[in-house]
Amino acid sequence: MTLAARAIAALTLLASPLRAETAGEFDYYVLSLSWSPGWCAREGEVRGSEQCDESRDLGWVLHGLWPQYETGWPDYCDTGARPPSRRETGAMADIMGTGGSAWHQWKKHGTCSGLTSEAYFDAAREAFAQVERPEEFRRLNDEITLPATLVEEAFLRDNPDLSADGLTVTCRDGMVQEVRICLTRDLAPRDCGADVIRDCALSDALMLPIR
Repeated sequence: MTLAARAIAALTLLASPLRAETAGEFDYYVLSLSWSPGWCAREGEVRGSEQCDESRDLGWVLHGLWPQYETGWPDYCDTGARPPSRRETGAMADIMGTGGSAWHQWKKHGTCSGLTSEAYFDAAREAFAQVERPEEFRRLNDEITLPATLVEEAFLRDNPDLSADGLTVTCRDGMVQEVRICLTRDLAPRDCGADVIRDCALSDALMLPIR
């Protein structure tokens, strides 16, 4: 390998989100809220996910609480913490859609938190509870198209402790996908790292109604 190639490889490794996998070594959290009707239309209905049952009446659900570096993120960390029980993951279905989603989030992200599974899910629930989900989305009965920036503005309006640099709205397949909010390790609002901020620029993003 040439010197130039070795230098490129070293830079790639430094930039990789997998550059370290030590549980508990991270800088901040990203709290990710997914718009459930959109996920169901893209993936969940085909999978037959119970999250998409019309009786659930779900809007914003907790996708996850993700340990984050200032640049990049760890995942699937080695940890001495015991895996959560089926009852423990099932208890998160009210805000995460399904127990299976909670299990996946523990494996990929919770293992990197340095917390026990119980403490990790408690932190995730606390972080979710402290974010006010705007009322207009709770009452969304018809599909709408809107600038994605309006979703961000609604969250900022109803959560005055948040700043425009502390959250981002993502889109996928022309739909509003997620709201991602950056929090300190103590779950206080903070600015996001540059690699997290990727605001959706769509002026006609689709939001499907709550089922």
